[in-house]
Amino acid sequence: MGQKGEALRQRIVAAAGQLFYQQGYENTSFTDIADAVGISRGNFYYHFKGKDEILNAVIESRASGIGQLLQEWDAKYSDPRQRILRYIDMLTDNQDNIKNHGCPIGSLCTELAKLNHEMLHNASTMFTVSRDWLTAQFRRLGHGKSARQLAMHLLARAQGIATITNAFEDKTFLRQEVSRLKQWLDEVIAESVT
Repeated sequence: MGQKGEALRQRIVAAAGQLFYQQGYENTSFTDIADAVGISRGNFYYHFKGKDEILNAVIESRASGIGQLLQEWDAKYSDPRQRILRYIDMLTDNQDNIKNHGCPIGSLCTELAKLNHEMLHNASTMFTVSRDWLTAQFRRLGHGKSARQLAMHLLARAQGIATITNAFEDKTFLRQEVSRLKQWLDEVIAESVT
């Protein structure tokens, strides 16, 4: 596939990812995606033979994007606390989208679980990238044995915040909970020092 073909493929994946997020995987058709990109269905089928193939590409793209973002934070911030705070701030950075559609990762995983979809395991890798990175940050903060548990706790709280914000369409709640989450992080850090 040439450079133009790869660029079009990436546009298709980006459009599909956005549509899966806004209207759900099950409710998104090939026609919806082709229309969003402005191509014919035939051109679409040249790049993706089936809906599961594009779903897998969306999952890989999201996991890769998360991984790249986390690597950027590793390079930019030397302090693990700053890195985790940056992770928490993603909630407020994306509060409008979260209010309207929930978390793009959590909502897709939930939908695939309800569908008993075979790609659910692949989709969970989007969380695995964050879990492993957060675990490493908590280890750097001196929480060797409990680092993974703390990472899972942070992921669970972030998902809960996103879900409730979406359910009640309440960005004020999101901002209050982000503040509480940062307070929790400071308490966790204080425990590692003592």
